[in-house]
Order: sequence, then C-alpha cells, then structure tokens
Amino acid sequence: MPLQNRVTPDGRIIAVAARGTLMGNRGILHDGNRQLGRSRWKNQGWVACLLEFKGRKRELMTPGRYTELFFLDEAVSLAAGHRPCVRCRSGDYRSFHECWSRAHPGRDWKAADIDRHLHVCRVIRWRREQVTYSADLAALTDGVFVQLPGETSPMLVLGDRLLPYSPDGYGAAVERRAIEVTVLTPEPTVRTLAAGYRPAVHATAGNGR
Repeated sequence: MPLQNRVTPDGRIIAVAARGTLMGNRGILHDGNRQLGRSRWKNQGWVACLLEFKGRKRELMTPGRYTELFFLDEAVSLAAGHRPCVRCRSGDYRSFHECWSRAHPGRDWKAADIDRHLHVCRVIRWRREQVTYSADLAALTDGVFVQLPGETSPMLVLGDRLLPYSPDGYGAAVERRAIEVTVLTPEPTVRTLAAGYRPAVHATAGNGR
C-alpha cells in the first residue's frame, strides 16, 4: 500500500504509488507505523530536495527521522509552500534567493527569514489550511498554480495554456482566458516567479525548464 507522502498543489498530503521528481521535508510527521498524525509540519523550513544526493540512502518514514514528502515537480512544491534546499539544490536556491530579493527589496534575506515570511502566507495554522487569494488569471506568470471556478483539479499556468494537475502528470491543456481565479501558490512566491525564477516542470507539461 502506498505511503501517505505525496504533496499536491492545494496542500494536501495523499497516498499514491507515483513517487515524483523532488523530495520535501517539514520535520517528523509520522509515527512508528509510518502513519501521519494530525501535524502537517514541525518547523517552518519547508524545503524541496533532490531525490538523490551524494549517494545517500534513506528508508522512508524511519521512526525518529524526518518524513520524506514528494512532489510531481518544482512548480507543485512551490505551490505547496516549499522553497529550494540550500544544500542539495544550492544553484536553484541561489536563483530563487536572487529573484526573491528582487521581488522583496529592502532587506538582506536569509533562508530562515524567507521561511518565516512564507509560513504566514502559505498556511492558516489553527485550521491547517492552505492560504489562497484571488487574482486575474491574465496577470499571473508561468509556474503558478490556480483553481478555476467550478473545476476540481488545480491548474498550472504555462504560457497561453492551463494544465490540469494529477499525481501522475499533467492532462490535456486548456486555453488560458481572462477570468478571476483562486491562486494556490503563496503570494510571496508568485512575486518571486514574476521576478524571473523559473521552476522545473514535469515532462508531461511538454515545456520543461
């Protein structure tokens, strides 16, 4: 049976067989039976990491070690409130930090500062719900996830297309149009994308980084 460790763009953690292309970390969320409890984070440093790094091997959901979470791609990880890992994705983190700093001028941003700022913009703590907001779809940049009125699947903005998300990949594109949508990607990250950061997307999107 698949473990409950796959993160979706709308912030849920589900159990599916597909592994994804990035791994994430929010602290220890599982028990000795490899089951998640009520917590969906134990720290504010939500990172997205490489699946492989320096030959290190991990047994998934080892008791007492952090819970390995997985994402279809980087765009999903950003929508869920994560950022690139400083250690295993140092190049991506530097690019993200540069664009973040350009989008949020006026201070010297450290990783911990970014995490604290992101945290209040990605989750409503007492409800454990994802923070969302409304915006004009035409004004949003590539890499942002949105929810369209009446649709159940989160959609990835990519050029003049919207791509419906599934845990296995993206479905058939629909035309992007002028409409107000619910934005799933945290607002500070949307600004960072608008400032030039380009997340990697799954091969099924047909236009990876």
